[in-house]
Amino acid sequence: MIKHRIDVMHGVNLDQLGRRDPEVYGTFTLPELEVRIKGYAAELGFDVTFWQTNHEGEFCEELHRARDRADGLVLNPGAWTHYSYAIRDALEVCGLPAVEVHISEVDSRDDWRRITVIGDLCVGRVQGKGAEGYRDALEILHAELAR
Repeated sequence: MIKHRIDVMHGVNLDQLGRRDPEVYGTFTLPELEVRIKGYAAELGFDVTFWQTNHEGEFCEELHRARDRADGLVLNPGAWTHYSYAIRDALEVCGLPAVEVHISEVDSRDDWRRITVIGDLCVGRVQGKGAEGYRDALEILHAELAR
C-alpha cells in the first residue's frame, strides 16, 4: 500500500484557535486540531505534515514547494480564501489535488466570506463541521488519490 503524503496548510489567524471567537471556531487550539487531524490521517494511511503562517507570501512559497514533498493538500487559507489571487495562482502552479476546508460555515456568515477564489481549483470543499471537517477533507483526498 502506498502511503500518500499530505500537506495540511493553515493560513492567517488559525494560530489563534482557542482564543478566537469560540462560538464560531470552537475552543480547540491549533496544536490540538493537528493531533486530531494526524489521527484521521493515520486511519487513511496518510503521512501528514502541518504548516501555518500569517504571511501570504510564505503561504505561496509553501505551495510552490509542496509539489516536491506531497501528493495532496488540505488547505484552510483563512480569510485569504476570499480574495488572494496570489494564493490561487500558486495553487494552480502547484497542481496537486487539494481540498478547501473551513472550520466555520463560511457560506452562512458575512457576504464576503461566501466568495472562494480557490474553490474551482480544488477537488472538494468542506465547511462548518469544526475539526471533523478535516476528516471529511482527508476522505475526499483519499478517494481522489485512489483514482
